[in-house]
Parts: sequence; structure tokens; C-alpha cells
Amino acid sequence: MHDDFPDASRLLSIGAFAARARLSAKALRLYDRLRLLAPAYVDDVTGYRWYRADQVERARLVALLRQIDMPLARIAEVVELPGAEGAHAVTAYWAEVEERRAVQGAVVAHLRDRLSGRRPTMYEIRTCDVPEQAVLAERKHLLSDELPRWIPAALGRLERAAEECGGVAGVPYVAYHAEVTPDSDGPAEACVPVTDAKAAEAWAAAHGRGATSGTVLRIEPAQRLAYTRITKAQVAYPQIISAFDAVEEWVEREGLTITGPCREVYFADWDAASATDEVCDIAFPVA
Repeated sequence: MHDDFPDASRLLSIGAFAARARLSAKALRLYDRLRLLAPAYVDDVTGYRWYRADQVERARLVALLRQIDMPLARIAEVVELPGAEGAHAVTAYWAEVEERRAVQGAVVAHLRDRLSGRRPTMYEIRTCDVPEQAVLAERKHLLSDELPRWIPAALGRLERAAEECGGVAGVPYVAYHAEVTPDSDGPAEACVPVTDAKAAEAWAAAHGRGATSGTVLRIEPAQRLAYTRITKAQVAYPQIISAFDAVEEWVEREGLTITGPCREVYFADWDAASATDEVCDIAFPVA
């Protein structure tokens, strides 16, 4: 026994510690390698590991977090948090898992319909009339994986601008002037209706940077929309494509003509909505 070896009466061998923590010695060696649970002492000659009894709780916590498939980097953060903060971190992680599973379930349903050749019947198509409105708009070329970050940021900028132009006068939406996919970059256009068109025109002149970027004012004519309502989970790409396809097919069956770019109309509070809440209309202007 080395002179610098800690008091043996206060340490557990890896075998004894593994039995008390209900883990294998192999798992403990892995946790050490990943820096999730370092031994209290490692013999320089033999490499044998020794643990303190008060490390059992941390070992069990790491094992439980791995059972819910928490990423190792996130586990390393959680085990360092005090009780209440750790509980909040686990709650936040599991909410993300449940939302991701809801999205994946919607994608699986979409794939089953698509691969089996069945016509999707989950979408109810309706029409509505939208009056003429003044719209502040921000256009950008981007790919589909950039949309989840760009849409809320762009709509947020436009809603703040609208407050200087008499307020927001209608539901914000995103129009697609060409396909936005992993390989096609649109462009897409974030749009917020405003109350005071003259004030918005002045604001756009002062802050806009031209018709293809920045913020512009556009007067959108009165029009009829064909649309279907979808949940937060169904907004995920590529599931959302089936909703666009369903509306297009309905328009064709009804003998109507699409008169403008398709759009996503965001009528609900995205952050407050669950994966199964309806948050968005997939719409096409028609005549």
C-alpha cells in the first residue's frame, strides 16, 4: 500500500462500490473515462479505482439519466446542479424528448401514407376571404433547416416594427415564392399586417434595404385562401409537405386556380403550444 493512499476505512473498492451503486465495474470505468464520476483515488501502479461511500448517489443519478437517453454532455451539467435546478433541467429535457417524439410520430405517419400509396385523408380543406391589407415583409433565400431559426426571428423583428406603425393588424405568415427544401433556397418571405400603411411606408423607407432583402411595405389585395390547419408536430419538415400537397390537390379537384405564393399562417403562440396543438394554416390564394 502506498504512503499517499487515503484512509482505506473511508474508501470502497470498485467491486464493493459497484455492488452498492447497483452498477457494473465496466459502467464505472466508462463514467470515469467520460468524466461523469471520477474515483476518489486511483493506484498509480495497478490502476485500481477506489470510491467514497458518498459517491454512490451520484453514480445512481448518472445511471438513471442514461436510462432516459440524456446526452452525456448534458448529464455532466445536470449532476453538478443543486436539487431544484437539477429537477428543472430534467423536466426541460423530457419536454424536448416528448416534443421530438411527437414530431417523429407525425413523420412516421406521413411516411406510411406516402410509401403505401394511400391518399392522405387527415387534412380538412376550407376556404376563407382575407381583405386588402398593408404588410411589412422581410424576404430571404434560405434552406429548410434554417427556417426554424429564421421564421421566429424575422416575425419578431416585423412585429416590433409594426408597433411603430399603428400596431399589428392581422395574423403573421410566411410566404414561399419558390420551394424551400434541403436543396432549394426559396426565397421565403416573413409578413406581418400593419394598421397604418403610411407610417409603415415611411418606416420601410427608413429601415429597408431594397426589394430582395431587408424590410419592405406591400399592399396585398383582397383574396380567397384555400387552407388546412395543422399541429405543431406537423409543421416539421418533411411532414408539412403532405399538408401543402393536400391543399394543392383539393384546389385542382375543385377546378380552382392558384393565384399567388403558398404560405404558412401562424395564428397561435408557438412557444406556449404543445406538439399536438394546432398552430398553423397551410394556405394558397385561389380564384
